[in-house]
Amino acid sequence: MTRTVTSTERALAALRELILRGQFTAGARLGEVELAERLGVSRTPVREALTRLAAEGLVELVPNRGARVASWSVAELEGVFDLRSALEPRLTGLAVPRAQPADVAALEELAAEMLTVGLPGPHQDLDALVPLNRRFHGRLVVIADQSALATALAGAIHAPIQLRNFRAYDEASLRRSLAHHVEIVAAIRAGDPTWARAVMTAHIHNARAVMLRAAREQEAS
Repeated sequence: MTRTVTSTERALAALRELILRGQFTAGARLGEVELAERLGVSRTPVREALTRLAAEGLVELVPNRGARVASWSVAELEGVFDLRSALEPRLTGLAVPRAQPADVAALEELAAEMLTVGLPGPHQDLDALVPLNRRFHGRLVVIADQSALATALAGAIHAPIQLRNFRAYDEASLRRSLAHHVEIVAAIRAGDPTWARAVMTAHIHNARAVMLRAAREQEAS
């Protein structure tokens, strides 16, 4: 029997996706009335969803001022990238000997889709790039099959909204990022964990440079 999805669960899923897609910028106010109208629900499910998103680190609840999208300082982002640099290349290397042909095909398809929607041109859609990128990195973690490392990584990358938005990328950085996905697939297909780890390390450092630059500009403004 199919379980009925509650209004709170619908509001939670919708708000989480809007935030992760960058529809609300870091620090943006999240008014219950406006969100309820946008999502077609009452204020109670929105309020409950915001409370749960605050527990996930996506939202900050400010006493007497309501909710806003969580924002991270330069120092906090540096800590996130330090953790990613330690964990994600290792997980990527561990995924190499475990990857099955179906995994490689799925990763290759995702990398190709990201090129299609990410490269500058008439088909560029940076909002569509966000979930594809999430699926690519998530698939690598699943293939690696290391629950403790996966849990630690999820805690590092889920909350900082800045990491999910490709609008901060200049063209050269974006092209590098998209090319890294393709090269990671090539390394996995070649059965070379050292190569895969090296490319993922470069990928993270590319993102680090972009996001820290954007955070510094935001703090200076």
